[in-house]
Amino acid sequence: MKFIVSSSALLSLLQTSGKAINSKNTLPILDYFLWNLKDGKLTVTASDLETTMIGSIEVESAERDGLIAAPAKLMLDSLKEFSEQPLEIDVNESTWEIKVSWRSGHITLPGTSGMSYPIIPELSKESNKISIETNDVLNGINKTIFATADDDLRPLMNGIYICIEPEQTTFVATDAHKLVKITTSEQSNGINSSFIIPKKPAHLLRGLLTKGKDPISINFDKKNVIFTLKNHILVCRLIEGNYPNYNAVIPIANPNRVIIDRIELLNGIKRVAVCSNQATNLIRFDIANNSISLTAQDLDFSVAANETLSCSYDGNPMTIGLKSTFLIEILSTIDSPSVLIELADPTRAGVFKPVYDDKKKSETLMLLMPMMINA
Repeated sequence: MKFIVSSSALLSLLQTSGKAINSKNTLPILDYFLWNLKDGKLTVTASDLETTMIGSIEVESAERDGLIAAPAKLMLDSLKEFSEQPLEIDVNESTWEIKVSWRSGHITLPGTSGMSYPIIPELSKESNKISIETNDVLNGINKTIFATADDDLRPLMNGIYICIEPEQTTFVATDAHKLVKITTSEQSNGINSSFIIPKKPAHLLRGLLTKGKDPISINFDKKNVIFTLKNHILVCRLIEGNYPNYNAVIPIANPNRVIIDRIELLNGIKRVAVCSNQATNLIRFDIANNSISLTAQDLDFSVAANETLSCSYDGNPMTIGLKSTFLIEILSTIDSPSVLIELADPTRAGVFKPVYDDKKKSETLMLLMPMMINA
């Protein structure tokens, strides 16, 4: 294997693919990139067995196609020190030595045979395939990933649930305290199916989607999903099982409705939250007469804060307790100037919705469970 490649292009490819590699791997081969040179194209694969990232770039002066496993950390650490310049990479297929040469020097790195690298899983014959706009998938992941859980006892909640229906696609994430539901009017050619993508590949996919605008191809069965983009392929094992019935916990009849400036409310919560109890992060909302009174206190340290904000309120006076850290996450994720808060009573979840001036292609709903307020 011998070829010439841009140092910055190779570094960018390795950095993107390398995010799939764990810091500690059960198999030594997973500490390596798999390089495959064929027909003037270098394909780089990185994997942790659960998630596999594949990327490719065109190279120059390609000679002797081949396959080799290159040490990930050594390659990344070496390439970070180069300014933009052409690199000649020559692999000795008998010793697996990788020689990287540039205009003023060279380095040699120890590679190994790529034949033992894990094989990418193949999908079953019952797999489904759809094409979705990049912005829709990116929006769905961006607005739901913060609500995923880290719960070993309930692994189903540790990922994003994607439900594909003939007329719409829904993204859902919940940790039992907060829930986010994003619905897009995306056509799926009659497919009616769903899957749960784990948090790590969701983060990797989000990073890939920010770099391109072409539609993304999604091919999946009951165990694995393959996301195909212009220059990258992401393969991951799905979380198996039936996702909880999230619609059952979303309150439908909410007679109390608040419309308030999102940034004003967000900043008010941040100011008051400084004095909240560090264990509970509780903020008390007293809502009446087109105003919200935010109150936080920590009796152990004798600190308290209060702020009153104007709003548009339609409903009966009520008091509800909400967790400030979750509120900040929700309000930071919503991107509209104003936010609609729908409330039923102090014991039921509050529903947060963005208020847009024009009709959007997607619908956003965020739910937050209340906290008990000590009298």
